[in-house]
Amino acid sequence: MDGFLPTTLAYYTLLMALRLYAATTSQGKLRDFRAAAEAHALMIEPLPELDEILAPEENGLTFAANATLKAVYYSRLAPGEWVLADDSGLEVDALDGAPGVRSARFAADLGLVDSPDANDNTDVWNNLVLLQRLAAVPPAQRTARYRCVLVAARDGVALHTAEGSVDGLILEAPRGTGGFGYDPLFYLPALGLTMAEIDLETKHALSHRGRAIAALLAMLGAQSPAKGRGVP
Repeated sequence: MDGFLPTTLAYYTLLMALRLYAATTSQGKLRDFRAAAEAHALMIEPLPELDEILAPEENGLTFAANATLKAVYYSRLAPGEWVLADDSGLEVDALDGAPGVRSARFAADLGLVDSPDANDNTDVWNNLVLLQRLAAVPPAQRTARYRCVLVAARDGVALHTAEGSVDGLILEAPRGTGGFGYDPLFYLPALGLTMAEIDLETKHALSHRGRAIAALLAMLGAQSPAKGRGVP
């Protein structure tokens, strides 16, 4: 016990001094990242002027491939800084893992997009397509998972990759008003609630992004120079 306090303080001093820039313009993702990071005394901020940077083409076949190409690309534009990029989405077993890496563009791939002067209804369209694709699938067979892969890069080199996932079922109709994406349809049997019905603290404790952040922190702590002095 004598060494516990200084060891713990050293570890959290390390993490509090660490700032990562998130390469995403998604306010939902930023909210999730920040809330999960605060639970671990880590600072995550949006990459400055990201809206003005031409985005790379996300043509990877896996979450890891897309997260890596984004992290490497954006870290070259922020010399010396840690840049965090993710790729995440929904994998539905009855659809052979779809929408997967196409989760954000599930409806757009079918030509279902808003007119330029309309509000952004991407989530609505995506959820409608998902429900249509699963219309003939019995409730017990609508198993799915959210998966997130995070990559931390610096100066154009991917240094850490972490992953998190959470299992659930896809409902036949949306429930709840919180969250974003497929959250109103993603049901958590253990809680009896959808991702859109749980509070933020609970969500970040069990979500795919929360778990990926926790795994990333373990990697960052393990590579710290203080590791050799007893930091976990």
